[in-house]
Amino acid sequence: MARGVRVWDLPTRLFHWALVALVVTSFVTGKIGGNAMTWHLYSGYSILALIAFRIVWGFVGGRESRFASFVKGPGAVLRYARTLLDRAAPRHAGHNPLGGWSVMLMIAALATQAVTGLFASDDIFVEGPLAAKVSGATVTLATRIHNWNEWVLVALVATHVAAIAFYALAKRENLVHPMVTGRKALHAPDQDTPNRTGLAAVLLAIAAACVYWVVKA
Repeated sequence: MARGVRVWDLPTRLFHWALVALVVTSFVTGKIGGNAMTWHLYSGYSILALIAFRIVWGFVGGRESRFASFVKGPGAVLRYARTLLDRAAPRHAGHNPLGGWSVMLMIAALATQAVTGLFASDDIFVEGPLAAKVSGATVTLATRIHNWNEWVLVALVATHVAAIAFYALAKRENLVHPMVTGRKALHAPDQDTPNRTGLAAVLLAIAAACVYWVVKA
């Protein structure tokens, strides 16, 4: 009988939901413009700090949070894809091979968006904190990438939501609940994962300090 197995550590879950809130905030404030752009900048800085934290956490976090647990080679991805429509296929404790690469794409796209935002400018009201430190050509390129990559992120988010719906309806697997509670129904024993919340707090503080230093440099 499947039981609730500890899968996602608390720092990973908090990262996930904070990122959701900040991405929504960035998108909405970017579309509103005007005075809302102040919050757009703040949310962008926060996203950059979170992404920096997540990259480090991908090496030192809980078992399922580590890149080594879910970033698989082409063979593993292909084998998993062949079972995608099989409801009886074994479930993965953390990200499956396809989901693992979607996470990496999301991290890369968010990092690109946050970094280019530091150098971007709308030539009217708002410019990134580092725009004045680089050439006009660099600002133009960063702005173009920032604007184009926004829709890459929209596509990735839409794909992510569609995947959650697919797993819920076609495979009867709830992917949201484990990211809230940290537990997933599996035929497996609990993972012996040490509590590293304190370490996560220190790493996040360091990431935030680094972003602050970059922005204010």
